[in-house]
Amino acid sequence: MSAIHIECFTEPVFGENAYVVDVGARGPCWVVDPGLPPSAAQIIEHIDRRGLSPAAIVLTHAHADHIAGVDEVLARWPDLPAYVSDGERAMLGDPARNLSMLGGMAVRCSPKEVRALEPPGPVQLGDTSWTILDVAGHSPAGRALYCREAGVAIVGDALFEGSIGRTDFPGSNHDRFLRNIREHLLSLPDETIVYSGHGPATTIGRERRFNPFLQ
Repeated sequence: MSAIHIECFTEPVFGENAYVVDVGARGPCWVVDPGLPPSAAQIIEHIDRRGLSPAAIVLTHAHADHIAGVDEVLARWPDLPAYVSDGERAMLGDPARNLSMLGGMAVRCSPKEVRALEPPGPVQLGDTSWTILDVAGHSPAGRALYCREAGVAIVGDALFEGSIGRTDFPGSNHDRFLRNIREHLLSLPDETIVYSGHGPATTIGRERRFNPFLQ
């Protein structure tokens, strides 16, 4: 299996983490959750500098801070498909449902091709295989991606270092969220590196032992 490289880009307004995931310089890559400026511009520069070939935009969920940079990425690569769960596809073009209206914005994005990000997958990036995990509860149909061979999980706003995603938004469900985290994330090996939608990377073992929301 190719070595996976994950680069993080954090925007300053909400502290949202976007990622570029690749399997080696000049190979294919994913753009994950491109957010508010300057995330998309930084992502494009990084992809160009490493000579990568974008294969898809992958959206863990469709809240505004995780999709705000989609159209800027598509302006560079117009035919790039976007993966999002079926339950959140309509949120991409709806500022009320993607919560951008709450911040006085009107975020809409319009990929030409939208592909379903539905458990269990898998989805492929180069020769790496990623399982799709249901982490709905923060958002109506949030997803995480897990590569067992690399020992990494990209979890969006499901799990943070010492915290979990909010469940006071429209479409949130606290009980369902906790159940999905326990069944689909805390069941992963302790050493799994967790790349979150906000904040630093952590591990499953650390969060199982110390996260106060999961005790």
